[in-house]
Amino acid sequence: MSNNQPQNVKISTADPSALGLFGLAIVTLVASSLKLGLTQGVSFVIPWAIFLGAFAQLFACINDSKKGNTFGTTAFGGYAFFWFAVATSWLIQNGVFGEKLAATVDPKQLGFAYVGYLIFTIFMTIGAMETHKVLFTIFVLIDFLFLGLSMSSFGIMPEAAHTLAAYSELLISIAAFYGSAASVLNVHFERVFLPVGKPFGIFKK
Repeated sequence: MSNNQPQNVKISTADPSALGLFGLAIVTLVASSLKLGLTQGVSFVIPWAIFLGAFAQLFACINDSKKGNTFGTTAFGGYAFFWFAVATSWLIQNGVFGEKLAATVDPKQLGFAYVGYLIFTIFMTIGAMETHKVLFTIFVLIDFLFLGLSMSSFGIMPEAAHTLAAYSELLISIAAFYGSAASVLNVHFERVFLPVGKPFGIFKK
């Protein structure tokens, strides 16, 4: 006799945040080297912006979506498209899409985009308070990065703003490397190998 009872199949997927955080760590490390004056030009920043900053985080976004993780989907997706846009802006600025586009570049337009991302990051920072403290720290540092980038683009205390953005970006990289390592090793060893800190428990019990 055949069994016609409906069956529920559960599909388990790996946590994509380790790869997403690794992508963030790499691109911010390379980009911060430019802001800190350790390297010059964006030619070799662009590939890392596209493949690590954008595609790695887009991969994490798509797979977080499959897990029903709205916060992870929005965070990784939002920053993935940020790096796609930044890389394209650098290409335009350097005349890849023609001299006419390059000649009409207005840095203040980037400034408005940075302000928009600052707003986005602020409310994502509130959400990160109920994930873990490493992720919350990363978001706070991203807040300072976009604050510095916004001020610099609008010519507000440009030197101080540039310095704020540069060091914030370097610290983002360090924190993201730690977060990525914790995401891999804690699961791999099935114990807390690298502590990430408990949620604050303010908004969510």
